[in-house]
Amino acid sequence: MSWLVLLNPSAGRSGDVAARLASALARHGVSHRTLVSDTAEHLAELVRGGIAEGVRRFAAVGGDGTAHLVLNELMTHAWEEPPTLAIVPAGSGSDFIRTFALPRTLEGGVEVLAGDGVYRCDVGLLEGEFGRRYFLNAANFGVVAASAARAERLPRFLGGLRYTLGFWLSLARFRPAPVSVDVGRRRLDGTAMTVVVANGQFFGGGLNIAPQAAVMDGMLDVELFLGPRQRAFTLMPRVIRGLHLRHPAVRKARAADFEVRVPDDWPVEADGEIIGTGPAHVRLLPGAVDFKI
Repeated sequence: MSWLVLLNPSAGRSGDVAARLASALARHGVSHRTLVSDTAEHLAELVRGGIAEGVRRFAAVGGDGTAHLVLNELMTHAWEEPPTLAIVPAGSGSDFIRTFALPRTLEGGVEVLAGDGVYRCDVGLLEGEFGRRYFLNAANFGVVAASAARAERLPRFLGGLRYTLGFWLSLARFRPAPVSVDVGRRRLDGTAMTVVVANGQFFGGGLNIAPQAAVMDGMLDVELFLGPRQRAFTLMPRVIRGLHLRHPAVRKARAADFEVRVPDDWPVEADGEIIGTGPAHVRLLPGAVDFKI
């Protein structure tokens, strides 16, 4: 079965991504058709066209944001069996594949396409004033979402360092606020800086945000980080190594359906893409996609 390979030419650092991609696909004998997107809207159009033609295997060449756009178009279609999604890393923020310890180079990602392995994965869904958005890896409310937006404005030659710089630059101006997460009969609440909802284990250029997360357990990991801002200086070194879950400023739960209540002006991001602001209903779609491993 052939792959529809969708290239985001703006992803990653400088270099001829298209030429490297073509060379790697030929070298590994991957049956494919490559299409290049101009905009997010164009990428969605290419995915819709592939679905209409009966394509079931889609490879997103870029970072988590490119995969996010492909996923959101795939999830609008009623599939009898889950479609297959692959990430060929060419962006600076390919974090989802870290959960599987997959190669983080373009050439390594193409080699994965040549194999047979897939892993059925859950998908998250956010519903709010911004509409409906699906996510594969993680969603964030508050300062982490603000830092994702700031990172996008930083020079691409910084690579994954953009996310670290974006966080500290955003933290300086972000004020903690009362938030709550209603998980069944339980409520997590407090004056917080951010709410993290994780399906995968890593985000932000390799931060081990949810070390206990599993992408096929029917649950999302929810973490609420309490203020004040100064706590970030002790928390961030722990987050890098995944040692933050027992910190007194972190409140956590695992659930498949819950409400996140945050200020109306708090930014919300999913898989590194800013999608809007405000509170949201979050739920899990079990086994919604086959991820190529």
